[in-house]
Amino acid sequence: MTREMTVPDPTRVAKAQRSPFLGPRILFFSGGTALRETSQALINYTHNSIHMVTPFDSGGSSAVLRRYFKMPSVGDLRNRLMALADRSLYGFPEIFEIVAYRLPKTATPEELRCELIALACGSHPLMTRVPDSMARIIRHHLHIFDNAAGPDFDLRGASVGNLILTAGYLNSGRHLDPIVSIYSKLVQVRGEVRNLLNADLQLMAVLKDGTHLVGQHLMTGKEAPPITQPIEDLFLVDTTKKNCMVLPAIDDKIRTAILSADLICYPFGSFFSSVIANLLPAGVGQAVSETPCPKVFIPNTLPDPECAGLSLPGQVHTLLRHLRADAPERITPEDVLNLVLIDPAITYAGTKNPEHDLSALGLQVIKTPLTKPGTGIIDPHLLCQALVSLT
Repeated sequence: MTREMTVPDPTRVAKAQRSPFLGPRILFFSGGTALRETSQALINYTHNSIHMVTPFDSGGSSAVLRRYFKMPSVGDLRNRLMALADRSLYGFPEIFEIVAYRLPKTATPEELRCELIALACGSHPLMTRVPDSMARIIRHHLHIFDNAAGPDFDLRGASVGNLILTAGYLNSGRHLDPIVSIYSKLVQVRGEVRNLLNADLQLMAVLKDGTHLVGQHLMTGKEAPPITQPIEDLFLVDTTKKNCMVLPAIDDKIRTAILSADLICYPFGSFFSSVIANLLPAGVGQAVSETPCPKVFIPNTLPDPECAGLSLPGQVHTLLRHLRADAPERITPEDVLNLVLIDPAITYAGTKNPEHDLSALGLQVIKTPLTKPGTGIIDPHLLCQALVSLT
């Protein structure tokens, strides 16, 4: 597909800002918090974005929930739901405060249980400020969680928002869609957020020296020392079966969401544990290849610990390999990736001339300012305006 593009396109941007409820269905394969500010800005341009987030987070309080309940991670799901919430909603600041609240890390188990019960009963100072209709929903799910967890669950540092999502998951026969729907209505989410899989699986990275790292938290450089060897490959594994590699398939709802996109975006962030992780399940690449819309890659503008030793062209090859894995003989590179959006002020890893090197791979390179001057940090509004212009 070829067409002339102006990025940003003032006409398209103005139209989106006037009527965000009619905005384009921009689909993001992402996870983590890298896209939080962009998501917050995005609701000024579209209320129809689609966010596929990874359920493989294995660090922090999410790991505690996962180990105890044998469930997918809900932390990234909560984060994206709140980023897309309508901040003009009556009672939003109070809801946001309680959903973002974390129980103290230093309190005793008895003190933590008492605080959870106070939240569930409505006597906690944070809960008394929430509008009653919304408080009833939150309190109901905290009661469910308290009953499911029992007195031996480790509540230190637990996110109240994660506890609500976990309660809904357990109360719905271990399905996430019902509680995501409730949560979305509670805070008027301006978009659609889904965990890519409803499965308790882990990521396994194979490094160049043959080392195997099981767990997303070992790859990001946040909770463990940064990796010093390049990641050669990434798999999903079932830890209950001695880290056996598995290839689960996406369900029909995920496939339908992908097929409905007006633009598919592989965004900046943790390249392997956020972006590539979303492409691992069977059926993702096939659905992307069948979707007749532009597909754009936005490389990191700041160093990514997961990309040690991996050039920008190398990242593109990695994306294409995973996107074509469903049927490499039938899915062509142009079926799954057409565009790369780069900032002319940024030096990208392993290439002195990204426009030349990426064009040689058959990609259309679009150069436009994306970052805050002198920082390398993505400017959320510049990125949103560029994406709206590509639809």
